[in-house]
Amino acid sequence: MQFSAAQIALIIQGKIEGNPDALVESFGKIEEARAGQLTFLANPKYEDYLYTTDASVVIINAAQELRQGVKSTLIRVADAYSAFATLLAKYQEIQNQQMVGIQQPSFISDKASLGMHVFVGAFSYISENASIGKNVKIYPHVYIGPGVIIGDNTILYPGVRIYHGCKVGENVTIHAGTVVGGDGFGFAPQADGTFKKVPQIGNVVIEDNVEIGSNATIDRATIGSTIIRRGAKLDNLIQIAHNVEIGENTVIAAQTGVSGSTKVGKNVMMGGQAGVVGHIFIADGTRINAQSGVTKSVKTPNSALSGSPAFDYTSTLRSQAIARNLPELEKRIVDLELAIKQLLAEKESIS
Repeated sequence: MQFSAAQIALIIQGKIEGNPDALVESFGKIEEARAGQLTFLANPKYEDYLYTTDASVVIINAAQELRQGVKSTLIRVADAYSAFATLLAKYQEIQNQQMVGIQQPSFISDKASLGMHVFVGAFSYISENASIGKNVKIYPHVYIGPGVIIGDNTILYPGVRIYHGCKVGENVTIHAGTVVGGDGFGFAPQADGTFKKVPQIGNVVIEDNVEIGSNATIDRATIGSTIIRRGAKLDNLIQIAHNVEIGENTVIAAQTGVSGSTKVGKNVMMGGQAGVVGHIFIADGTRINAQSGVTKSVKTPNSALSGSPAFDYTSTLRSQAIARNLPELEKRIVDLELAIKQLLAEKESIS
């Protein structure tokens, strides 16, 4: 597909400097882009490439000042990074619109319902009473269990498994290998030292505009629902346990685990490999640093936490600074002790 600079500027509401008829057919990094490609400049560290790139069109910030002439057609926007993201999303949307139909072999129950313009990839399985909205894209090897509801414009990449009774909203993206609705980790200890499985009869509810990375696992509730609220973004390799609630627009980085029945508020940010114990509450706007272990409720909104167990981020930095200086502090104490002993010895010799 080819697009002119004028068409691109219309999509991202930008101002053209150069040839409005310049054509692009693919994307490239500013340091590697060739003729016929589109790129962007948002990070000042890459500014030198603006004057050497062979890209036909470059999106830049409106405030960007040029130190010398450029070969490319420029499109100025308020935020080059966001504008480029918008353009990529539009490009992906056009590509997805071309994916329509049912590939074979695949299995679709005659009791399932499919909306208009759905794509079902080969070797996928759609169970009875499943409901698939319009424009949904189901890549190969996806399993959709009985009674599952998938909202409009949702994308399920290869190997996604959605167990029975789960609900996925509109404009959701779930990447390859993720499992939604597996059993929660519920086992009752018995008098003889064994563990009896507690049936997990709830489900998972994923609201609109959520994105979930590859190989994540979101467990179904024991009773009720595990809930991922609107706009949340989950990275790869994340474990969300049974009856957890993830708040709106919360973002969680890779290898993080949230234990059962914990409630995470809105606009929370969790760094990679963070761990959160069960049955606690994380206040809105909390920022949890990578590899932190949260062991108790965070009640104050917009807190910043670090460490394991996690506590106030500023206090953590002070503690780390003190820890780094411990050898010097020890040396000073030893020197002070020697000085005191010497003074006492001199005092005794005088007396």
